[in-house]
Amino acid sequence: MTYRTQVGIIGAGPAGLLLSHLLHLQGIESIVLETRSRGDIESTIRAGVLEQGTVEILTEAGVGDRMKREGFVHRGIHLRFNGRTHRIDFDELTGRAITVYAQHEVIKDLVQARLKAGATIFFGVEGVSVHGVETARPSIRFTHDGGERVVECDFVAGCDGFHGVCRAAIPSPVRKDYAHVYPFGWFGILVEAPPSSDELIYALHERGFALVSTRSPTLQRMYLQCDPKDEVKNWSDDRIWTELRARLATRDGWEPVEGRIVQKNIVAMRSFVAEPMRLGRLFLAGDAAHIVPPTGAKGLNLAVTDVRILVSALVDFFRTGREELLDEYSGKSLRRVWRAEHFSWWMTSMLHRFPDADDFQHRLQISQLDYVTSSRAAAQTLAENYVGLPLS
Repeated sequence: MTYRTQVGIIGAGPAGLLLSHLLHLQGIESIVLETRSRGDIESTIRAGVLEQGTVEILTEAGVGDRMKREGFVHRGIHLRFNGRTHRIDFDELTGRAITVYAQHEVIKDLVQARLKAGATIFFGVEGVSVHGVETARPSIRFTHDGGERVVECDFVAGCDGFHGVCRAAIPSPVRKDYAHVYPFGWFGILVEAPPSSDELIYALHERGFALVSTRSPTLQRMYLQCDPKDEVKNWSDDRIWTELRARLATRDGWEPVEGRIVQKNIVAMRSFVAEPMRLGRLFLAGDAAHIVPPTGAKGLNLAVTDVRILVSALVDFFRTGREELLDEYSGKSLRRVWRAEHFSWWMTSMLHRFPDADDFQHRLQISQLDYVTSSRAAAQTLAENYVGLPLS
């Protein structure tokens, strides 16, 4: 069976679904393909720290009502080191804020909006491949419900993540990959307990990094720096709480609010960028083109920015036939990607203990944190990057 549309979108994560919805609002048709089931994509729990620009885009697209009701607006973060807590006031430094709203909740809102609008989304597809991306009539081939299917389109949007097929469709002589793997990971837990803090806590301790965040009035998300090759089975609840209490300890006796741990997982830490983000009529967006360590909270926000830039280019093309904005897409997106990569690397390097680091390096980290929390200029640099730089 063959389908015809204007934009074929591979991947029903935040990038693919938002792209489809924003194009729909501009009268541009799309078809979305996803290898996982709807249940899988809506239930995979991932963090969600949304820049104010991301919140504004979702709101303008008509999918922000539940986010506004259930999300947590944070106007700063806490940096903790040497047993003391220092607040970075985003509102005072930038006039902007962030919203904590989990990524899978964003996906639920987008899926509901797309299906309500009559969108065509194929869940559970197999054998996806792209063809003719350097021609004016690219196509996507896949299997669904046991049948071979083809989507003929004007453009292909690769929103299929790091392990998807789209990046590989740009051959290595054309594509250059930049990668950095960190020698540590995050051990994450989901805890049934009221919030330990009104805002995120980023802590540097001699034993390693720790992070405290909120998911709902009754759920907390916490992380501990760990060996990326470690296994969840090695971490009992008692060991987790002992480590969290030690790394988050303050001179005034503060302790996290404890509760029943309902989920444990280990998150690898890496940075990755593929250049360019385009080949012919194939455009990469989100994790298909770049990965950032979660320390800077940039992954979802970068995907949204990619989509916003790509939508403007596609709308201009379909309305005028001009390709100038399409030609600018990769360079414009990558400029923001590398800024986010640097910020995420900087936050990660400042807050984690490296396996081969000595006491000298730890003192440098303390000095850096002391500067960030005592200099308005340094604090403003962190705040501007964390809440999101304006789209230029």
